[in-house]
Amino acid sequence: MGKVSAKKPKGVQDKACFKQSMRLEHAKFGQHLLKNPLIVDGMVDRAALRSSDTVGPGTGNLTIKLLPKAKKVIAYEVDQRMVAEVIKRARNAGMERKLEVIVGDICKSGDLPPFDICVANIPYQISSPLVFKLLLHRPAFRCAILMVQREFAQRLVAQPGDKLYCRLSINTQLLSKVEHLIKVGKNNFRPPPKVDSSVIRIEPRVPPPPLNFGEWDALTRIAFSRKNKTLLANFKTAAVIASLARNYAATNPNLIQSSVSATPSQNQQAGHIPIVLINPPSSSNNEIAQGGCLDFRQLEKLVLDKVEKVLTGMKFNDKRARSLDVDDFIKLLVEFNKEGIHFV
Repeated sequence: MGKVSAKKPKGVQDKACFKQSMRLEHAKFGQHLLKNPLIVDGMVDRAALRSSDTVGPGTGNLTIKLLPKAKKVIAYEVDQRMVAEVIKRARNAGMERKLEVIVGDICKSGDLPPFDICVANIPYQISSPLVFKLLLHRPAFRCAILMVQREFAQRLVAQPGDKLYCRLSINTQLLSKVEHLIKVGKNNFRPPPKVDSSVIRIEPRVPPPPLNFGEWDALTRIAFSRKNKTLLANFKTAAVIASLARNYAATNPNLIQSSVSATPSQNQQAGHIPIVLINPPSSSNNEIAQGGCLDFRQLEKLVLDKVEKVLTGMKFNDKRARSLDVDDFIKLLVEFNKEGIHFV
């Protein structure tokens, strides 16, 4: 008598499919992949999806769980075998029309397509670039539910004075509200990673703060460059002052006419760059006169004086970056800009 195979209950089928998908993805890329489908369900539930939502970008098993709840799901995947598996599972579930798969590395792709919600288990090595790609995406999405390394999550939510408070903390909190949702132990992954993970929720601030993020990013890069040094010490370094002086010459055309060439001469590289002042600021230095000539070192001194004026005036000169919050840095950027100091 032939062997009769019993049809597996739906839950068992789902679990088997889940394991098969994990094997496919892990085989090529060595990722630490969730083996606990309950955590996937929890991430989907936390997204609070609406039937009109477009979800993206996500991968693998999250994609299949999202399809019944969303209008459309956009998935990014680098493994062609995984792409075929996801499409096959969507077709078997009768939801292939809801799925769009983009083959490639999400961090190296161009602009993301519009979406409402992002639900993703992020490879640890791309956590930071992907978070900021999402936060700078326009139009802004409603929220993102992300699985990330636990220490990365702790840095995102850290507050001034916390040990893990850093540039990542303040840059993320400038652009969004971040909430820690679930701690996920390493034994929920196959193979188990060396560290625990966390599920976080990121909600972009709409509208975003009215400032140049490039300038903000450069400002915070300087401020946090040496975390145990004061702000004044970090901003007074020769490299920082030279960079700010070049920016000052470039962003004050009504004040300065620079003869800096695209390829500096040997003298210019040594710091002797002639700067002709059209309307020079008041100064006790007799060498700086109407129509006079100011070399680059004098310009650096002018910029250094302005930096010290701003930091001392705000009583930030002896503070460290880890003690300042988002509002403090916004005020600092505004005051620097008032003095003609720009960071890009």
